[in-house]
Amino acid sequence: MLKVNSYIGGHLVQPSTGHYVDKIDPRTGEKMGEVANSGPQDVEFAIHNADQALPAWRNMRPSERGRILIELARVIRLSEDRLGALESAETGKPGREMATLMDLTAQYFEFYAGLVNVMDGEVINQGPDYHVYTRRDPFGVIGAILPWNAPLHQAARAIAPALATGNTVVAKPSEHTSASLVGLARIAVEEAGVPAGVFNVVVGKGSVIGPVMARHPLMRKISFTGGLTAGQELGRIAAERILPLTLELGGKSANIVFDDADLDAAAKGATTAFTWNSGQWCAAGTRLLVQESIHDRFVEKLLAEVAALRIGPQFDATSGPITTHAQFEKIQSYFQIAEREGLKPAIGGKVASGAQLGGGWYIEPTVYTGVTNDMTLAKEEIFGPIVCVIPFKDEADALRIANDSEFGLGAGIWSRDIGRVHRVAASLDAGRIVVNEYSGGFVQTPCGGFKQSGYGREQGIDALSHYTQLKSVIIRL
Repeated sequence: MLKVNSYIGGHLVQPSTGHYVDKIDPRTGEKMGEVANSGPQDVEFAIHNADQALPAWRNMRPSERGRILIELARVIRLSEDRLGALESAETGKPGREMATLMDLTAQYFEFYAGLVNVMDGEVINQGPDYHVYTRRDPFGVIGAILPWNAPLHQAARAIAPALATGNTVVAKPSEHTSASLVGLARIAVEEAGVPAGVFNVVVGKGSVIGPVMARHPLMRKISFTGGLTAGQELGRIAAERILPLTLELGGKSANIVFDDADLDAAAKGATTAFTWNSGQWCAAGTRLLVQESIHDRFVEKLLAEVAALRIGPQFDATSGPITTHAQFEKIQSYFQIAEREGLKPAIGGKVASGAQLGGGWYIEPTVYTGVTNDMTLAKEEIFGPIVCVIPFKDEADALRIANDSEFGLGAGIWSRDIGRVHRVAASLDAGRIVVNEYSGGFVQTPCGGFKQSGYGREQGIDALSHYTQLKSVIIRL
């Protein structure tokens, strides 16, 4: 049976509270292990270890830090089966997705390991009497507070640039999905050569650990990925300390299909956009805007794609279970909300059942048509496999609907008209826009939100600026 403890200072550490919480398998609804229910003392211990390890790591040559992170990427690839099995078991993700996700995790460490070697300041010409230059220094101890939907991917995109730039890390995974990150920290220290104390993981409830991390005087910056409410609370604490944050919060992304699009490709892509990871990703394309002239024809193709999905615990399933029971219940509540607002599902709309699903937390992929943008299902982030099909008249109408949201994380455009693509992309309030497919982008492409989807950026070169502080040096000669 799985037993998950924190990993601090190069050692597995039992919780100071002595308490554990049950970990339930989302594929069966049965207990699969226990997870440490750590307290403030454990956070203090982790931050202390990170602070003690900071001077040597910060002062190491960037090329040497890069070499260690390249070795970590190599070890991740060698440990793909081990780490992938942990993440699949905890989250319920189909096993067929794990190889891609483990490769992506390794790519973050490879990318930033190389990039940090060419990161530099600039010399500013102020004439012969001055030598003026800038440099980028690490913050110090950085906290990474992570969600349960994509444990290693979300962790790597914050931890890799933080470590590459000379910071040390205290990571707090969700109590629902902690084992894979503890596994990553262990191989980092025990197999790849990351010094003990540089990469620490504290396991426990976010409501307890998050505020303690944010208030600790040695914590210099926090990267948070999660829900809007938790992000707002963290922001209030950070404001008191003037603590820098990177926030990636909720989304209600518009996926826009114009009448000149390849409808077969758009239907397939739109299905993936709201059903990948059972709809449990912030940038999911859950508002599907379809031009009126092709609406009925497109919906017919969409429903055929959704009907062909395979739900279950099997390795090659298209979609797995909902990761937490609380989220499973929340998604079901939206079926009642939809009914009260006069909506009927074109497909789905209930808990998935069948002998192979047992007591697992499965939801049928669901399509609602006839939705208007002022309805609850179109406004609130559901975080499940539910999509709202909203018709629009023309380009201006599509932009009006797409931007009429408190969120602005991602968006999709389906069109063969390159002029239209650039016009619409320029006018959308979204941090990442994907054209003629719907994906999460690449390690090299920045990711972050507009409006209440957060601020700061993960991924890409720009992330380095969020894990360093710019310093100017002015010398009179």
